[in-house]
Amino acid sequence: MAEPVRVRRLTDQEGQKLQQIVRRGSTSTVRYRRAMMLLASAGGNRVPVIARLVQADEDTVRDVIHRFNEIGLACLDPRWAGGRPRLLNRDDEDFVVQTATTRPARLGQPFTRWSIRKLAVYLRKVHGRAIRIGREALRTLLSRRGVTFQRTKTWKESTDPDRDAKLDRIEHVLERFPGRTFAFDEFGPLGIRPTGGSCWAVRGRPDRVPATYHRTHGVTYFHGCYSIGDDTL
Repeated sequence: MAEPVRVRRLTDQEGQKLQQIVRRGSTSTVRYRRAMMLLASAGGNRVPVIARLVQADEDTVRDVIHRFNEIGLACLDPRWAGGRPRLLNRDDEDFVVQTATTRPARLGQPFTRWSIRKLAVYLRKVHGRAIRIGREALRTLLSRRGVTFQRTKTWKESTDPDRDAKLDRIEHVLERFPGRTFAFDEFGPLGIRPTGGSCWAVRGRPDRVPATYHRTHGVTYFHGCYSIGDDTL
């Protein structure tokens, strides 16, 4: 009958190290469980008992014990395999980020913003450069590259052809007569205003789109700047 598998006699340093790992519990899960296996075996427990204790397969416990008897505490560190090779290179990742931060309408898509599902489907159908990537992998890639889903910002630009001349006059008044001027703003109906949407954009740099609304009646936006008591203005 074969002898039961158990660890060799621990040295003082090995015992202290294993107890330190188990008591602190601040290391990786793999190291913690393997340290428990070794201490339990050193305490006289059989493999089936240790397997139930750490919720592992009996063959796994035997492998850890054999490895410890061969190379010592180095067996605590897992030997991870290389894993599956990357499916996307750097250029592909850059293309994904560029696509996510581009408005769908500019790419001929009939919607205003990307969802993870829509973006993944579009990337698979790009002519000449089909990119197959799952939703979670796509979400992780965007997060790693600093692209988040956020609100857009809007602004409205003046179409007044004399805008610059008026601004120059206002600045002239403010600089020449700072003690005798006052300025005020009058805003018109506030119900008609652009509403920010949402999109994928680089973190801290939201996409900005121009406001496209028009007001056909009422006071829109009025700036006043006056100087009191000077007939030259």
